[in-house]
Amino acid sequence: MSTHRSTKPQADQLAQSALTRLLIRKLMPLLVIVYVISFLDRTNIALARHTMSIDLGLSAAAYGLGAGLFFLTYAMLEIPSNLVMNKVGARLWITRIMVTWGVLSIGMAFVRGETSFYVMRLLLGAAEAGLFPGVMLYLTYWFTREERALATGYFLIGVCVANIVGGPLGGALLELDGMLGLRGWQWLFVIEGLPAVLLAIVVWKMLPDKPLEASWLSPAQAAQIEARLAAERDAQAGDGRASHSLRHALGDPQVWLAILVYFCHQLTIYTTIFFLPGVIGASGHFSPLVVGTLSATPWIAAAIGAAALPRFASTSARSRLLLVGGLIVMALGLLIAAHSRPAIGLLGMCLAAFMFFVVQSIIFTFPSSRLSGAALAGGLALVNSCGLLGGFVGPTVMGLIEQSTGSATNGLIVLAVALIIAAVGSLRLRHGDEDRRARAVYCRDAEKAV
Repeated sequence: MSTHRSTKPQADQLAQSALTRLLIRKLMPLLVIVYVISFLDRTNIALARHTMSIDLGLSAAAYGLGAGLFFLTYAMLEIPSNLVMNKVGARLWITRIMVTWGVLSIGMAFVRGETSFYVMRLLLGAAEAGLFPGVMLYLTYWFTREERALATGYFLIGVCVANIVGGPLGGALLELDGMLGLRGWQWLFVIEGLPAVLLAIVVWKMLPDKPLEASWLSPAQAAQIEARLAAERDAQAGDGRASHSLRHALGDPQVWLAILVYFCHQLTIYTTIFFLPGVIGASGHFSPLVVGTLSATPWIAAAIGAAALPRFASTSARSRLLLVGGLIVMALGLLIAAHSRPAIGLLGMCLAAFMFFVVQSIIFTFPSSRLSGAALAGGLALVNSCGLLGGFVGPTVMGLIEQSTGSATNGLIVLAVALIIAAVGSLRLRHGDEDRRARAVYCRDAEKAV
Protein backbone atom coordinates (compact mmCIF):
# COMPACT_ATOMS: atom_id res chain seq x y z
CA MET A 1 0.00 0.00 0.00
CA SER A 2 2.75 2.44 0.94
CA THR A 3 4.58 1.63 -2.30
CA HIS A 4 1.43 2.48 -4.26
CA ARG A 5 1.06 5.79 -2.43
CA SER A 6 4.69 6.73 -3.09
CA THR A 7 4.63 5.86 -6.78
CA LYS A 8 1.42 7.71 -7.61
CA PRO A 9 2.77 11.23 -6.82
CA GLN A 10 5.90 10.35 -8.78
CA ALA A 11 3.78 9.27 -11.76
CA ASP A 12 1.73 12.47 -11.51
CA GLN A 13 4.92 14.51 -11.46
CA LEU A 14 6.28 12.75 -14.53
CA ALA A 15 2.98 13.30 -16.36
CA GLN A 16 3.02 16.98 -15.44
CA SER A 17 6.63 17.35 -16.63
CA ALA A 18 5.68 15.76 -19.94
CA LEU A 19 2.73 18.14 -20.28
CA THR A 20 4.96 21.15 -19.53
CA ARG A 21 7.41 20.02 -22.21
CA LEU A 22 4.51 19.70 -24.66
CA LEU A 23 3.38 23.26 -23.92
CA ILE A 24 6.88 24.62 -24.39
CA ARG A 25 7.30 22.69 -27.65
CA LYS A 26 3.97 23.89 -29.07
CA LEU A 27 3.85 27.50 -27.82
CA MET A 28 7.36 28.81 -27.44
CA PRO A 29 8.80 28.47 -31.00
CA LEU A 30 6.14 30.76 -32.48
CA LEU A 31 6.41 33.25 -29.60
CA VAL A 32 10.20 33.25 -29.89
CA ILE A 33 10.03 34.00 -33.62
CA VAL A 34 7.61 36.86 -32.92
CA TYR A 35 10.04 38.31 -30.40
CA VAL A 36 12.99 37.84 -32.76
CA ILE A 37 11.27 39.96 -35.40
CA SER A 38 10.13 42.59 -32.91
CA PHE A 39 13.66 43.02 -31.65
CA LEU A 40 15.09 43.23 -35.14
CA ASP A 41 12.65 46.02 -35.96
CA ARG A 42 13.15 48.04 -32.78
CA THR A 43 16.96 47.82 -32.73
CA ASN A 44 18.08 47.73 -36.37
CA ILE A 45 18.80 51.46 -36.20
CA ALA A 46 21.96 50.47 -34.26
CA LEU A 47 23.43 49.02 -37.47
CA ALA A 48 21.85 51.70 -39.69
CA ARG A 49 23.25 54.46 -37.44
CA HIS A 50 26.49 55.31 -39.24
CA THR A 51 25.27 55.82 -42.82
CA MET A 52 21.80 56.96 -41.73
CA SER A 53 23.29 59.66 -39.49
CA ILE A 54 25.46 60.91 -42.34
CA ASP A 55 22.56 61.00 -44.80
CA LEU A 56 20.14 62.66 -42.35
CA GLY A 57 22.65 64.82 -40.48
CA LEU A 58 22.00 63.19 -37.08
CA SER A 59 24.38 63.96 -34.20
CA ALA A 60 25.24 61.35 -31.54
CA ALA A 61 22.82 63.05 -29.12
CA ALA A 62 20.03 63.14 -31.75
CA TYR A 63 20.57 59.47 -32.53
CA GLY A 64 20.51 58.55 -28.82
CA LEU A 65 17.30 60.56 -28.30
CA GLY A 66 15.63 58.97 -31.33
CA ALA A 67 16.66 55.48 -30.22
CA GLY A 68 15.18 56.14 -26.77
CA LEU A 69 11.94 57.83 -27.91
CA PHE A 70 10.61 54.43 -28.93
CA PHE A 71 10.34 53.56 -25.26
CA LEU A 72 8.36 56.64 -24.24
CA THR A 73 5.24 55.75 -26.22
CA TYR A 74 5.90 52.05 -25.64
CA ALA A 75 5.85 52.65 -21.88
CA MET A 76 2.83 54.99 -21.96
CA LEU A 77 0.64 52.45 -23.77
CA GLU A 78 1.79 49.22 -22.08
CA ILE A 79 -0.92 49.13 -19.41
CA PRO A 80 -3.92 49.94 -21.67
CA SER A 81 -2.58 47.50 -24.27
CA ASN A 82 -2.35 44.68 -21.75
CA LEU A 83 -5.79 45.40 -20.33
CA VAL A 84 -7.22 45.21 -23.86
CA MET A 85 -5.44 41.91 -24.48
CA ASN A 86 -6.89 40.54 -21.26
CA LYS A 87 -10.35 41.22 -22.69
CA VAL A 88 -10.02 40.37 -26.41
CA GLY A 89 -7.44 37.56 -26.23
CA ALA A 90 -3.79 37.17 -27.17
CA ARG A 91 -4.34 35.91 -30.72
CA LEU A 92 -6.21 39.00 -31.93
CA TRP A 93 -4.12 41.52 -30.03
CA ILE A 94 -0.67 40.15 -30.90
CA THR A 95 -1.76 39.96 -34.55
CA ARG A 96 -2.76 43.64 -34.43
CA ILE A 97 0.52 44.61 -32.79
CA MET A 98 2.56 42.80 -35.44
CA VAL A 99 0.78 44.31 -38.44
CA THR A 100 1.10 47.89 -37.22
CA TRP A 101 4.72 47.63 -36.12
CA GLY A 102 5.70 45.91 -39.39
CA VAL A 103 4.17 48.65 -41.51
CA LEU A 104 5.79 51.39 -39.43
CA SER A 105 9.17 49.64 -39.46
CA ILE A 106 9.06 49.66 -43.25
CA GLY A 107 8.15 53.35 -43.05
CA MET A 108 11.45 54.04 -41.23
CA ALA A 109 13.11 53.73 -44.64
CA PHE A 110 11.53 57.03 -45.69
CA VAL A 111 12.51 59.36 -42.84
CA ARG A 112 14.10 62.59 -44.04
CA GLY A 113 15.58 64.26 -40.97
CA GLU A 114 15.56 64.57 -37.21
CA THR A 115 11.86 65.40 -36.91
CA SER A 116 10.57 62.52 -39.04
CA PHE A 117 13.10 60.22 -37.33
CA TYR A 118 11.70 61.15 -33.91
CA VAL A 119 8.07 60.84 -35.06
CA MET A 120 8.56 57.39 -36.59
CA ARG A 121 10.34 56.09 -33.49
CA LEU A 122 7.47 57.35 -31.32
CA LEU A 123 4.90 55.69 -33.60
CA LEU A 124 6.85 52.43 -33.69
CA GLY A 125 6.92 52.36 -29.88
CA ALA A 126 3.16 52.96 -29.76
CA ALA A 127 2.52 50.15 -32.26
CA GLU A 128 4.62 47.56 -30.42
CA ALA A 129 3.42 48.51 -26.93
CA GLY A 130 2.11 45.55 -25.00
CA LEU A 131 3.94 42.74 -26.77
CA PHE A 132 6.32 41.71 -23.98
CA PRO A 133 3.94 42.11 -21.01
CA GLY A 134 1.23 40.59 -23.18
CA VAL A 135 3.31 37.45 -23.60
CA MET A 136 4.15 37.48 -19.87
CA LEU A 137 0.39 37.59 -19.19
CA TYR A 138 -0.25 34.92 -21.83
CA LEU A 139 2.20 32.55 -20.11
CA THR A 140 0.14 32.80 -16.90
CA TYR A 141 -2.74 31.19 -18.86
CA TRP A 142 -0.62 28.06 -19.42
CA PHE A 143 2.15 27.74 -16.80
CA THR A 144 2.27 27.81 -13.01
CA ARG A 145 4.68 30.16 -11.23
CA GLU A 146 7.32 27.43 -10.85
CA GLU A 147 7.24 26.79 -14.61
CA ARG A 148 7.11 30.40 -15.81
CA ALA A 149 10.80 31.25 -15.24
CA LEU A 150 11.71 28.37 -17.55
CA ALA A 151 9.13 29.40 -20.19
CA THR A 152 10.20 33.04 -19.94
CA GLY A 153 13.84 32.03 -20.32
CA TYR A 154 13.01 30.26 -23.58
CA PHE A 155 11.01 33.27 -24.77
CA LEU A 156 13.88 35.65 -24.09
CA ILE A 157 16.14 33.55 -26.26
CA GLY A 158 14.34 35.45 -29.02
CA VAL A 159 16.28 38.58 -28.07
CA CYS A 160 19.53 36.64 -28.33
CA VAL A 161 18.59 35.13 -31.68
CA ALA A 162 17.58 38.58 -32.97
CA ASN A 163 20.94 40.06 -32.06
CA ILE A 164 22.91 37.03 -33.26
CA VAL A 165 21.11 36.95 -36.60
CA GLY A 166 20.48 40.69 -36.79
CA GLY A 167 24.15 41.69 -36.79
CA PRO A 168 25.31 39.69 -39.82
CA LEU A 169 21.94 40.06 -41.58
CA GLY A 170 21.86 43.81 -41.07
CA GLY A 171 25.48 44.11 -42.17
CA ALA A 172 24.69 42.18 -45.35
CA LEU A 173 21.62 44.32 -46.07
CA LEU A 174 23.69 47.47 -45.69
CA GLU A 175 25.85 46.14 -48.52
CA LEU A 176 22.81 46.57 -50.85
CA ASP A 177 23.55 50.30 -50.85
CA GLY A 178 22.55 51.87 -54.16
CA MET A 179 20.34 49.02 -55.41
CA LEU A 180 17.19 50.43 -57.05
CA GLY A 181 18.21 53.89 -55.85
CA LEU A 182 17.86 53.07 -52.15
CA ARG A 183 20.54 53.43 -49.51
CA GLY A 184 21.66 50.36 -47.58
CA TRP A 185 19.98 51.50 -44.38
CA GLN A 186 16.69 51.89 -46.28
CA TRP A 187 16.90 48.29 -47.51
CA LEU A 188 17.56 47.26 -43.92
CA PHE A 189 14.28 48.75 -42.68
CA VAL A 190 12.19 47.50 -45.61
CA ILE A 191 13.38 43.90 -45.65
CA GLU A 192 13.32 43.49 -41.85
CA GLY A 193 9.85 45.07 -41.57
CA LEU A 194 8.08 42.76 -44.02
CA PRO A 195 8.31 39.54 -41.94
CA ALA A 196 6.28 41.08 -39.09
CA VAL A 197 3.30 41.58 -41.40
CA LEU A 198 3.61 38.08 -42.89
CA LEU A 199 4.08 36.37 -39.53
CA ALA A 200 0.96 38.09 -38.18
CA ILE A 201 -1.07 35.79 -40.47
CA VAL A 202 0.58 32.74 -38.87
CA VAL A 203 -0.13 34.04 -35.37
CA TRP A 204 -3.79 34.59 -36.23
CA LYS A 205 -4.13 31.03 -37.53
CA MET A 206 -2.02 29.10 -35.01
CA LEU A 207 -1.91 30.80 -31.59
CA PRO A 208 -4.63 29.51 -29.20
CA ASP A 209 -5.96 31.96 -26.63
CA LYS A 210 -6.19 29.36 -23.85
CA PRO A 211 -5.75 25.62 -23.23
CA LEU A 212 -9.36 24.69 -24.03
CA GLU A 213 -8.87 26.14 -27.55
CA ALA A 214 -5.64 24.25 -28.33
CA SER A 215 -6.34 21.52 -30.89
CA TRP A 216 -3.11 19.74 -29.96
CA LEU A 217 -4.26 19.20 -26.35
CA SER A 218 -6.70 16.49 -25.37
CA PRO A 219 -9.73 17.62 -23.34
CA ALA A 220 -8.23 15.89 -20.29
CA GLN A 221 -4.89 17.71 -20.71
CA ALA A 222 -6.60 21.08 -21.15
CA ALA A 223 -8.74 20.45 -18.08
CA GLN A 224 -5.64 19.46 -16.10
CA ILE A 225 -3.88 22.72 -16.98
CA GLU A 226 -6.93 24.81 -16.13
CA ALA A 227 -7.35 22.94 -12.82
CA ARG A 228 -3.72 23.50 -11.77
CA LEU A 229 -3.87 27.21 -12.58
CA ALA A 230 -7.23 27.56 -10.81
CA ALA A 231 -5.79 25.84 -7.73
CA GLU A 232 -2.86 28.26 -7.76
CA ARG A 233 -5.22 31.25 -8.04
CA ASP A 234 -7.39 29.89 -5.22
CA ALA A 235 -4.33 29.42 -3.03
CA GLN A 236 -3.29 33.01 -3.68
CA ALA A 237 -6.78 34.25 -2.87
CA GLY A 238 -6.93 32.12 0.28
CA ASP A 239 -3.60 33.47 1.45
CA GLY A 240 -4.81 37.01 0.90
CA ARG A 241 -1.67 37.63 -1.11
CA ALA A 242 -3.12 38.17 -4.58
CA SER A 243 -4.23 41.70 -5.41
CA HIS A 244 -7.14 41.81 -7.86
CA SER A 245 -7.28 45.54 -8.67
CA LEU A 246 -4.67 47.72 -10.35
CA ARG A 247 -4.94 50.13 -7.41
CA HIS A 248 -3.60 47.44 -5.09
CA ALA A 249 -0.77 46.69 -7.51
CA LEU A 250 0.16 50.37 -7.50
CA GLY A 251 0.29 50.33 -3.71
CA ASP A 252 2.47 47.23 -3.35
CA PRO A 253 6.08 48.20 -2.46
CA GLN A 254 7.31 44.90 -3.89
CA VAL A 255 5.96 45.83 -7.33
CA TRP A 256 7.87 49.12 -7.22
CA LEU A 257 11.02 47.36 -6.06
CA ALA A 258 10.74 45.01 -9.05
CA ILE A 259 10.35 48.10 -11.25
CA LEU A 260 13.59 49.60 -9.87
CA VAL A 261 15.50 46.39 -10.54
CA TYR A 262 14.04 46.05 -14.02
CA PHE A 263 14.76 49.70 -14.84
CA CYS A 264 18.47 49.27 -14.06
CA HIS A 265 18.52 46.02 -16.02
CA GLN A 266 16.95 47.62 -19.10
CA LEU A 267 19.39 50.55 -18.94
CA THR A 268 22.12 48.01 -19.62
CA ILE A 269 20.30 45.93 -22.23
CA TYR A 270 19.36 48.75 -24.57
CA THR A 271 22.52 50.79 -24.16
CA THR A 272 24.43 47.66 -25.20
CA ILE A 273 22.13 47.07 -28.17
CA PHE A 274 22.21 50.62 -29.50
CA PHE A 275 25.87 51.48 -28.86
CA LEU A 276 27.90 48.25 -29.08
CA PRO A 277 28.13 48.32 -32.92
CA GLY A 278 29.43 51.90 -32.74
CA VAL A 279 32.01 51.01 -30.08
CA ILE A 280 33.23 48.06 -32.17
CA GLY A 281 33.29 50.14 -35.33
CA ALA A 282 35.34 52.87 -33.66
CA SER A 283 37.98 50.37 -32.50
CA GLY A 284 39.14 49.45 -36.01
CA HIS A 285 38.51 49.68 -39.75
CA PHE A 286 35.84 47.04 -40.08
CA SER A 287 33.26 46.50 -42.82
CA PRO A 288 29.57 46.68 -41.86
CA LEU A 289 29.38 42.86 -42.09
CA VAL A 290 32.31 42.39 -39.68
CA VAL A 291 30.88 44.96 -37.24
CA GLY A 292 27.53 43.19 -37.34
CA THR A 293 29.13 39.78 -36.80
CA LEU A 294 31.26 40.95 -33.84
CA SER A 295 28.20 42.67 -32.35
CA ALA A 296 26.44 39.30 -32.29
CA THR A 297 28.99 37.56 -30.03
CA PRO A 298 27.63 38.80 -26.64
CA TRP A 299 24.19 37.57 -27.64
CA ILE A 300 25.50 34.04 -28.16
CA ALA A 301 26.59 34.17 -24.51
CA ALA A 302 23.17 35.59 -23.57
CA ALA A 303 21.40 32.71 -25.35
CA ILE A 304 23.50 30.13 -23.49
CA GLY A 305 22.67 31.78 -20.17
CA ALA A 306 18.95 32.03 -20.97
CA ALA A 307 18.79 28.36 -21.95
CA ALA A 308 20.89 27.00 -19.08
CA LEU A 309 20.16 28.89 -15.86
CA PRO A 310 16.48 29.99 -15.40
CA ARG A 311 15.44 26.36 -14.80
CA PHE A 312 17.26 26.54 -11.45
CA ALA A 313 14.98 29.33 -10.19
CA SER A 314 12.58 26.72 -8.80
CA THR A 315 12.30 28.22 -5.29
CA SER A 316 12.15 31.76 -3.92
CA ALA A 317 15.62 31.49 -2.37
CA ARG A 318 17.18 30.21 -5.59
CA SER A 319 15.39 32.88 -7.62
CA ARG A 320 16.77 35.63 -5.41
CA LEU A 321 20.30 34.15 -5.48
CA LEU A 322 20.32 33.96 -9.28
CA LEU A 323 18.89 37.48 -9.55
CA VAL A 324 21.42 39.13 -7.22
CA GLY A 325 24.36 37.12 -8.60
CA GLY A 326 23.33 37.85 -12.17
CA LEU A 327 23.21 41.61 -11.61
CA ILE A 328 26.65 41.58 -9.97
CA VAL A 329 28.13 39.56 -12.84
CA MET A 330 26.62 42.04 -15.32
CA ALA A 331 28.22 44.96 -13.47
CA LEU A 332 31.59 43.18 -13.43
CA GLY A 333 31.40 42.53 -17.17
CA LEU A 334 30.70 46.19 -17.92
CA LEU A 335 33.63 47.34 -15.78
CA ILE A 336 35.93 44.96 -17.66
CA ALA A 337 34.60 46.33 -20.95
CA ALA A 338 35.18 49.93 -19.82
CA HIS A 339 38.81 49.45 -18.76
CA SER A 340 40.21 46.97 -21.27
CA ARG A 341 41.49 46.75 -24.81
CA PRO A 342 38.78 46.13 -27.45
CA ALA A 343 39.23 42.34 -27.57
CA ILE A 344 39.13 41.93 -23.77
CA GLY A 345 36.33 44.52 -23.61
CA LEU A 346 34.23 42.38 -25.95
CA LEU A 347 34.79 39.41 -23.63
CA GLY A 348 33.60 41.61 -20.76
CA MET A 349 30.42 42.36 -22.68
CA CYS A 350 29.97 38.62 -23.25
CA LEU A 351 30.28 38.04 -19.49
CA ALA A 352 27.62 40.68 -18.79
CA ALA A 353 25.36 39.38 -21.55
CA PHE A 354 25.53 35.81 -20.18
CA MET A 355 23.27 36.95 -17.33
CA PHE A 356 21.04 39.40 -19.25
CA PHE A 357 18.04 37.13 -19.63
CA VAL A 358 18.65 34.96 -16.61
CA VAL A 359 17.92 38.12 -14.63
CA GLN A 360 14.98 39.21 -16.79
CA SER A 361 13.26 35.81 -16.72
CA ILE A 362 13.27 35.86 -12.89
CA ILE A 363 12.24 39.47 -12.24
CA PHE A 364 8.67 39.00 -13.47
CA THR A 365 8.01 35.99 -11.25
CA PHE A 366 7.99 38.25 -8.17
CA PRO A 367 5.10 40.63 -9.08
CA SER A 368 3.16 37.86 -10.86
CA SER A 369 3.13 35.82 -7.64
CA ARG A 370 1.36 38.68 -5.86
CA LEU A 371 -1.30 39.67 -8.43
CA SER A 372 -4.27 38.18 -10.25
CA GLY A 373 -7.01 39.17 -12.70
CA ALA A 374 -6.88 42.76 -13.97
CA ALA A 375 -4.16 43.53 -11.43
CA LEU A 376 -1.97 40.85 -13.02
CA ALA A 377 -2.48 42.24 -16.53
CA GLY A 378 -1.99 45.85 -15.45
CA GLY A 379 0.76 45.08 -12.93
CA LEU A 380 2.95 43.20 -15.39
CA ALA A 381 2.49 46.02 -17.89
CA LEU A 382 3.33 48.55 -15.17
CA VAL A 383 6.59 46.77 -14.34
CA ASN A 384 7.52 46.49 -18.00
CA SER A 385 6.55 50.04 -18.94
CA CYS A 386 8.33 51.72 -16.03
CA GLY A 387 11.31 49.42 -16.43
CA LEU A 388 11.51 50.11 -20.15
CA LEU A 389 11.97 53.79 -19.44
CA GLY A 390 15.52 52.58 -18.92
CA GLY A 391 15.48 51.95 -22.66
CA PHE A 392 14.85 55.68 -23.09
CA VAL A 393 17.17 56.98 -20.38
CA GLY A 394 20.11 54.66 -21.18
CA PRO A 395 20.63 55.45 -24.88
CA THR A 396 19.82 59.15 -24.35
CA VAL A 397 22.36 59.55 -21.54
CA MET A 398 24.88 57.39 -23.39
CA GLY A 399 24.57 59.62 -26.45
CA LEU A 400 25.17 62.74 -24.35
CA ILE A 401 28.18 61.13 -22.63
CA GLU A 402 29.67 60.07 -25.98
CA GLN A 403 29.14 63.52 -27.47
CA SER A 404 30.61 65.39 -24.47
CA THR A 405 33.56 63.05 -23.72
CA GLY A 406 34.25 61.55 -27.12
CA SER A 407 33.97 58.00 -25.74
CA ALA A 408 30.97 55.73 -25.21
CA THR A 409 32.86 53.51 -22.74
CA ASN A 410 32.60 56.13 -19.98
CA GLY A 411 28.88 55.43 -19.75
CA LEU A 412 29.56 51.76 -18.95
CA ILE A 413 30.79 52.75 -15.48
CA VAL A 414 27.50 54.55 -14.80
CA LEU A 415 25.61 51.42 -15.88
CA ALA A 416 27.71 49.21 -13.58
CA VAL A 417 26.83 51.42 -10.60
CA ALA A 418 23.12 51.17 -11.48
CA LEU A 419 23.38 47.37 -11.58
CA ILE A 420 24.98 47.24 -8.14
CA ILE A 421 22.09 49.35 -6.80
CA ALA A 422 19.66 46.90 -8.42
CA ALA A 423 21.49 43.94 -6.85
CA VAL A 424 21.16 45.49 -3.38
CA GLY A 425 17.45 46.14 -3.98
CA SER A 426 16.94 42.56 -5.17
CA LEU A 427 17.90 41.25 -1.75
CA ARG A 428 14.51 42.48 -0.46
CA LEU A 429 12.33 41.06 -3.23
CA ARG A 430 9.84 38.46 -1.99
CA HIS A 431 7.38 36.12 -3.68
CA GLY A 432 3.82 36.19 -2.36
CA ASP A 433 4.08 32.83 -0.60
CA GLU A 434 7.11 34.07 1.34
CA ASP A 435 4.98 36.88 2.78
CA ARG A 436 2.36 34.32 3.79
CA ARG A 437 4.92 32.17 5.61
CA ALA A 438 6.44 35.22 7.30
CA ARG A 439 3.00 36.31 8.54
CA ALA A 440 2.31 32.79 9.83
CA VAL A 441 5.60 32.73 11.76
CA TYR A 442 4.91 36.19 13.17
CA CYS A 443 1.42 35.19 14.34
CA ARG A 444 2.71 31.96 15.88
CA ASP A 445 5.47 33.80 17.74
CA ALA A 446 2.97 36.42 18.92
CA GLU A 447 0.67 33.70 20.26
CA LYS A 448 3.57 32.10 22.12
CA ALA A 449 4.50 35.45 23.64
CA VAL A 450 0.92 35.91 24.89
